[in-house]
This record gives sequence, C-alpha cells and structure tokens, in this order.
Amino acid sequence: MKKITVQHVAEVMNKIAPRQFAEEWDNPGLLVGSFNAPVEKIFVSLDVTDEVINAAVEFGANLIIAHHPIIFRAVKNFRTDLPLGKKLETLIKNDIAVFAAHTNLDSVQGGVNDVLAEKLGLIDVKTFDDEISLGRIGKLPEKMTAKDFAMHVKKSLNAEFVRLVDAGDFLIEKVGICGGAGSEFISKAKFHGAQAFVTGDLKYHEAQSAVENKIHVVDAGHFYTEFPIVHVLAEMLAAEFEKLSYRIKIAEDKISHDVFTII
Repeated sequence: MKKITVQHVAEVMNKIAPRQFAEEWDNPGLLVGSFNAPVEKIFVSLDVTDEVINAAVEFGANLIIAHHPIIFRAVKNFRTDLPLGKKLETLIKNDIAVFAAHTNLDSVQGGVNDVLAEKLGLIDVKTFDDEISLGRIGKLPEKMTAKDFAMHVKKSLNAEFVRLVDAGDFLIEKVGICGGAGSEFISKAKFHGAQAFVTGDLKYHEAQSAVENKIHVVDAGHFYTEFPIVHVLAEMLAAEFEKLSYRIKIAEDKISHDVFTII
C-alpha cells in the first residue's frame, strides 16, 4: 500500500484551496510537523483549540486541517507554560501535524463564502469584482424585512443569537456576505446594490456607518459564519482521496462552539 504523507495531503489541499488565493498578510500551509510524516487519519476543524487537539489525539489523527492558523504572527518563544506553547507541545508529543487553509479557503470557489451563501439560500451568487474575492453577493428568492432576514440568518446558521443593525424601513433583496470578520466589505456590497450584509465581529462605529449608508447588517458571529465549512471541507477531502485511492480516515469537529454566550 502506498505511503501517504503530509506532502500528499498538502497537494490535495492546494487543489481545493490554492495557496496563491491567500491574502499577503495571511499564514496558511503547514504550520506544525513535517511534510514527510505519514498520514492515516485527519481531523478537520475551524480552530486548533485544546478541545480540538484532545479530540484529534483520541481519534489517533496524524494531521489536523484547520481554517484558522494556529501560528499567525512570529513566535519569539516556545513557552510550554503558556497556551500556544502548551498546544504546540501536545501536538509535537503526539506526532500531529497542523495544516491551515485560511483566506485562500475564504476566496476559492466552493469555499467558506460560497458555503455561507448556500446556507443562507442566496441565488445568483457572484464575487464582488474579480474572479477571486473574499466576499460574495447574491439575491434572496423573495424580499424580506430586516428583522425577518435576521431571523432567517439565525435559523439558517443554527446560531444562538445574531445582532441586527437596522438601517431603515426598506426591504432586502440583494445581500453581500463575508464569513468571519468582513465588515471592511460593507461599503463594497452597498456599491454593488446590496440592501444587507452578513458577517461577524462588527464594531460599533462600523454599525453606525452602515446605518448612515442605508445598508442593513446582520452580525451572525465569526464562528457561525465560518463553521459550516468544516463539514464541507471534510467531504471535499474524502472525494479527492477516493479519486486518488488514498486510504485516509477523516473525522470532523463536532464539539466546538461559539466562544460567546448571551447572559
């Protein structure tokens, strides 16, 4: 039987989410481990938390494929008494490599934002400008009020809560989206004719600006707007591995939850 390595999986991931689609400031790719390490089991997740690592260890994973990079900025020390160092120590001790596909998975066709658009039931979905872009814009099958749309987003993403910025008494037909923290694209969505925008991590003054520019915003949270990609990515990997006759078992994260709780 052919020995499958991290390098083989990295090549598949580069087909699913080409690295050249990543933003310049991003840090995708292999972040922990060796390209030569063998892979028999993969754990797919949004983040690399302690809970995810423990689940990966229990599954017997050799590789975690995550959306968010565990290492994002330069590491100036390796303190195992601090959270990041402790996680890296556990990964290394258990021979678990970590590969991240971040903004490249956001931008690519079929990635985070297309999955979000599908979850929201948007039709005629397009990128903002170029062939590749972080956000998307699409239409609702039927016009909605701001409150009805906010409830639709909450239900579609199975979110515990959403925050609505109601910009006035007008209906929504065209919607801009960007999973995660995408408020920088609100004005671009407005330029393209959107009456509403869906993202996470919205700030106070960004919300004020949206009201002034007459575009509703639904902040559904960083977690809920991106977590749906975990299941889809696991399915993508399984399909690609089957084509290549790779015998790799895949488990997806079903234990993680939003870090925020409404009290």
